[in-house]
Amino acid sequence: MMRLLPQSLFSRMVLILLGGLILVQSISVVFHLRERDRLLFRSNSMESAQRIADAIRMLNLLALDDRQKFVTALNSPTLLVSLGVIPSSQALQNPDDLGKADSFRMMLGDLLGGTQPVEVTASDPEWRLGQHAANTPGLARNTHVQKKTAFTVETRLRDGTVVSFGVFPSGETFPVPRRPLSNLLILLAAVIILSLLAVRLATRPLNTLANAAEKLGKDINSPPLIETGPTEVRRAAHAFNTMQSRLASYIQDRTRILAAMSHDLKTPITRLRLRAELLEDDDHRARFVKDLEEMESMVAATLDFMRGVDNPEPVQPMDIMALLESLQADAAEIGQQVSLEGVAARPYPCKPAALKRCLGNLIDNAVKYGKNAIIIVDDHDKQLQIRILDNGQGIPGAELERVFEPFYRLESSRSRDTGGTGLGLGIARNIAQMHGGDLLLRNRPCGGLEAILTLPRRS
Repeated sequence: MMRLLPQSLFSRMVLILLGGLILVQSISVVFHLRERDRLLFRSNSMESAQRIADAIRMLNLLALDDRQKFVTALNSPTLLVSLGVIPSSQALQNPDDLGKADSFRMMLGDLLGGTQPVEVTASDPEWRLGQHAANTPGLARNTHVQKKTAFTVETRLRDGTVVSFGVFPSGETFPVPRRPLSNLLILLAAVIILSLLAVRLATRPLNTLANAAEKLGKDINSPPLIETGPTEVRRAAHAFNTMQSRLASYIQDRTRILAAMSHDLKTPITRLRLRAELLEDDDHRARFVKDLEEMESMVAATLDFMRGVDNPEPVQPMDIMALLESLQADAAEIGQQVSLEGVAARPYPCKPAALKRCLGNLIDNAVKYGKNAIIIVDDHDKQLQIRILDNGQGIPGAELERVFEPFYRLESSRSRDTGGTGLGLGIARNIAQMHGGDLLLRNRPCGGLEAILTLPRRS
């Protein structure tokens, strides 16, 4: 059921409002037409009841010889009168028809003043007309009668003579009134337009807040929201701006502290490096210097990782192919195998140094653990995708996400030859997300690992 609902809040609110309005208006139209039919029935029935009441009064006054002449003069396609009992085996049992018959009987009773008991039954008009045509000379059998309810009224005159009246629909149809329906449609259209406007005004602040949150994830220093509109919207915008300000302040403080720690650590590391040079044992000296270099690399990598999106580098168009070719050339100088396929159709707006760091980390990982790197560029209208493939052993499926965690390394990489700080992939993903994209890893079916860097293109 939930899959059938629209995904956006605006569409769902519109669906609920329009569905409710159409349902309510449909019910209103049904009640209106039913009330109209009831009033029209009462109006038409009142005329027939008046004719029958007048006929009964006249028949009570006429002599026996004159009654048949009067009855013949009264007969018409809508009112057929006969002296004598007509079988009523074709009486209808529909509750609606029975209700109409009872209402018609009450009308007659009121017109006759309660002095003349009458029986009214609802019957099939075709059958009743046939009965009267058979017993009434000069009445055509093929008289047109619509498929509506007919009434048979039977009563006894003062001298005991039974008289029957067949009341038939006139065949006149009453069209659906156009003016009320036109007014109803105009009113419905106006309410729909106002509802759409109200829903749009109600959901616009949510869209603004969502866009601001998306920008915040890419740039912590993005402009704050404008605090205008209704009270609830102003409070939400103020709370968002306060959160953004606190996050920016926290990141700046953290970066300053880490930068200070990094600077302070470099001094004792430098002193230790100088003292290591004084060691007489060449083997111990080499190991000591290597440990210091690892410490220095970890300090620098940790600082880069903790900076996250707080990168002051400006965004500018970058020739992606030139960047990749330079990385390929750098790798070739030190004997690494890196191949390049595909082409980027146009420059990509980015932070060049950060993106170079991201791609460099991915290429280094591919060469280090997969012996070689294959770079494939797929450029589309909406995104730029760069895939780096290797021919290594790959990564267990359960570890594909964990390798992005800070300082997390697979057991097989914990050696002095290949083990790094465990921050390279985390830094690469941070840079990808800083550009509004993402970085994913997946194992290749034929063996090896594939790193997929996806960067959005904005028109």
